[in-house]
Amino acid sequence: MFIDTIQISVRAGNGGNGCVSFRREKYVAKGGPDGGDGGNGGNIVFRIDPHMNTLLAFRYKRKFVAENGGDGSGSKFHGKNGADVIIKVPRGTLIRDPESGKIIRDMSDGEDFILCRGGRGGWGNKHFATPTRQVPHFSKPGLEGEARDVLLELKLIADVGLAGLPSAGKSSLLAALSAARPKIADYHFTTLEPNLGVVSTGPERGFVMADIPGLIEGASEGAGLGHDFLRHIERCRLIVQVIDVSGMEGRAPIDDFHTIAEELERFSQELADKPRILVANKSDLLDPDTLPPDGEPTEEVQKLIDAAEALDYKLIFISAATKQNLKALTDEIERMLATLPPVTTYETEILPFDPEADKEGAEAVRIHRDDSGAFICEGAWLDALVRGINFNERESVMFFQRMLIQGGVIDKLRAAGCEEGNTVHLCGIEFDFVD
Repeated sequence: MFIDTIQISVRAGNGGNGCVSFRREKYVAKGGPDGGDGGNGGNIVFRIDPHMNTLLAFRYKRKFVAENGGDGSGSKFHGKNGADVIIKVPRGTLIRDPESGKIIRDMSDGEDFILCRGGRGGWGNKHFATPTRQVPHFSKPGLEGEARDVLLELKLIADVGLAGLPSAGKSSLLAALSAARPKIADYHFTTLEPNLGVVSTGPERGFVMADIPGLIEGASEGAGLGHDFLRHIERCRLIVQVIDVSGMEGRAPIDDFHTIAEELERFSQELADKPRILVANKSDLLDPDTLPPDGEPTEEVQKLIDAAEALDYKLIFISAATKQNLKALTDEIERMLATLPPVTTYETEILPFDPEADKEGAEAVRIHRDDSGAFICEGAWLDALVRGINFNERESVMFFQRMLIQGGVIDKLRAAGCEEGNTVHLCGIEFDFVD
């Protein structure tokens, strides 16, 4: 089974909590706080696997969770950092936001990509000791790891894409030119998934060719198999349109040409505008006296020749079965590729997470009023602050108040119209504003 689009859920690990601990050793006075920091949570990392060419591995496993960081401990021991989760995908996989469809990352350059970062470990109480607060009874908890749903879409990376109707000979051509061994049979839709092959044209020279399942009329609207796989030739630098010139399927070659051309255009104008070579396959079944350049073409063959000349397409008569004229085809492909830009890569359209959530202080805090007139304070910075406060410990509460002032939250409340006695809701905590 070939799978090229799938939605998965990922979650990075949470950071470990900081520790509240005090050094207690015989004959050592005033040991002081020695609570260690929590470990960082593991990241969600995407990595290209050159041996994969489908997203089938995600059919039964669609949720990935990284390891949490370990909690800190006494003696200033740091918690263990959580292990990263490495998600392997085929080269050419697009990571998209499922709601907007925008591209987060094009996995084509071979570099690892961190989609979700693990939460930072919390500070132990050793960080909160000051000359006036020598016995801090509080620490900071670890931050939560990032989490999100993403849509994976595979667009195979190939220099050349083969397009044509069923039984035109695309798989036979790929097998004749490369070491790929696609299934070949004399019935329609033998090819059920795209196949890639490397065509060697000399020492350290060559190109990658992709064969997609045969197109039929209406493929761009979802008919047949073609609609699902046309995306795999969107990256291609060159399209080789394979046409059965023998007429054995009861189709006129010129009709085959127009059918495929129209489907490519309906699917994407960019795809239709790509440079193209026309390949008249199965020419070994024609009378040699009717083949150009020396023979007198039949009426049907002449129509195809005229159409190619009108659009300035190179037309090459070949036979994949007998390997007739394949050298001329590969030479022409190599010549054209040398003049074309590299394989299409897609720019990032959306960042994995809103950068505002990473800002510290008042800029990240949002304040609004609810129906009862209470002031609601929200923000990732506040969430992290509240999780680290022990509201049953006086020094911890005083630290919380100072952070609200230093972070600018109090000033933002005043600017929003908050006055003494007004109710304020902050991360599930309700209190009266005292100015």
